[in-house]
Amino acid sequence: MEKEKDDIRVGYPDSCFSVNDNWFRLRTGAIIIEDNSLLLVKSTTSKYFYSVGGGVHMNEKTEDCVIREVKEETGVDYQVERLAVICENFFKEAALGYDPLHCHTIEFYYLMKSRGKKDAKCETYGWNNAKEEISWIPLDQLAQTDVKPEFLRYRIKEILEGKGVIHIVNDER
Repeated sequence: MEKEKDDIRVGYPDSCFSVNDNWFRLRTGAIIIEDNSLLLVKSTTSKYFYSVGGGVHMNEKTEDCVIREVKEETGVDYQVERLAVICENFFKEAALGYDPLHCHTIEFYYLMKSRGKKDAKCETYGWNNAKEEISWIPLDQLAQTDVKPEFLRYRIKEILEGKGVIHIVNDER
C-alpha cells in the first residue's frame, strides 16, 4: 500500500499553513479602548465579534503587524502601548470550507495607546470575502457580548491593569 503525501498549503505572505485537516496561523490582535469602549470587528458572515488584527507576514515583527493591521482595518494610525496577552488557541472550525478543520493559532494581543477619539472606519473584507464592520462595545457590556476569544470578555480589567503579559491557552477541541 502506497503512503499518501500530506497535502501542505502555505498562506503566503501570512505566516500560516495547513497540512491535511490541520491549520496553523500566527496572528496579532489590537486592544483599542476609547471612552471606556473596546473596538471590535464583526463580518457579515460571523456570529461573533473579534479584535482588529490579522495574520503576521513572514519576516514581519508582531508589533509591526498589529500597527499595519489596525491601519488597514480602521484607517487610523494607532501606536502600541504594550504587549498585553499571548494566546494559544486550539479549536475546530467548519466555516473555512473544511469539516472540521483543526485550528491552532498563536496570537499576540497589543494594547494600543488611546487617541481620545472614535474616528475609526472599516473598509475591509474578512474570510470568504465578507464585509467587515467595526463596533465600539462599552466595557461594562463585554460580558454579555459574543466575542472571540472569550478572554476579551472576562479578563479586560486584568489586561488594562497591566501587571505583565498574560499567557492564555484556549483549548476548545
